[in-house]
Amino acid sequence: MKIIPLHQEETKIIKLAVENNRQAQQQIYGKYSSKMLSVCRQYIKDIQLAEDVMITAFMKVFTNLKNFEHKGSFEGWIRRIMVNECISYLRVQKKVKFAEDEFFVEESFNEIDSQFTVEQIQFLIDALPDGYKMVFNLYAIEGYKHNEIAKMLGINEGTSKSQLSHARKMLQTQITILKKQDNGTE
Repeated sequence: MKIIPLHQEETKIIKLAVENNRQAQQQIYGKYSSKMLSVCRQYIKDIQLAEDVMITAFMKVFTNLKNFEHKGSFEGWIRRIMVNECISYLRVQKKVKFAEDEFFVEESFNEIDSQFTVEQIQFLIDALPDGYKMVFNLYAIEGYKHNEIAKMLGINEGTSKSQLSHARKMLQTQITILKKQDNGTE
């Protein structure tokens, strides 16, 4: 089996960063910071706060780099730390409240029309209440299952499903309003 040089290079940089080599750490930060800021921004509206959380999370990345087992993607490992740091930040700020709502409707969610820009879609997601937004991001963007989300957030699985259902309904309503505005019918 032939090992791809890119993987060898990443492994070498990780090893150097574990040894507190500042250049290697800077390379890792430079390579992943823009993607990870985007991840943090999905959870935290204010770009400066999202950047602060990202920097704190990168400190945790470098502190725990020795624990990376080279199983799975390095970017995925960093992303998980970013998501966990965002959740921790929002908990400390007490910005997220979950209504213990066991009622949810499992429904299909249509693809968002390609007529909307990324900025418009992010604006709609940002307008969601924090609990809805967090569950929506974890489920729809990060790909977690409801039982995983429930454990991460300290809620029950039914509440996770309910929050997602409510988020989807709000998004559908907002998309309908945007479509009407774009078509000049509202």
